[in-house]
Amino acid sequence: MNQSLIPKVLVTKIGFDGHDRGSRVVAAGLRDAGMEVIYTPPWQEIATVVKLAMEEDVDVIGISSLATDHLIVPKLMDALRAAGMNDVAVIVGGIVPDQDEAMLIEAGVARVFHPGSSMTEIAAYVRELTVAGRARRVAV
Repeated sequence: MNQSLIPKVLVTKIGFDGHDRGSRVVAAGLRDAGMEVIYTPPWQEIATVVKLAMEEDVDVIGISSLATDHLIVPKLMDALRAAGMNDVAVIVGGIVPDQDEAMLIEAGVARVFHPGSSMTEIAAYVRELTVAGRARRVAV
């Protein structure tokens, strides 16, 4: 694959949820799909995630949530906008109730992946987001 088309993805967990098996599986799956993956351990602060995303110039941030930490993702979205990182897409995966999914989408999350989502589906969507985000960067 052309190096310039390789998505760069930050896979992380924010808040106090330490259950990281799902995020490790997704990080490995995206890596195996030919993507560059930056993986952090659990318990990341929003400011740290924004700083790392900026430093690494990522295309997509993947947030894993199994214990309601997805409820602080809107604060991450606000922090990304404040940092001028509107072209970085955010996806969330894990246990997310329907009403919370609607709130996340309204906050600017591109998509929520639930348990059972296939790596093929996740990887294809990350590629779509990367192409769209890079097109927006070029247009600016």
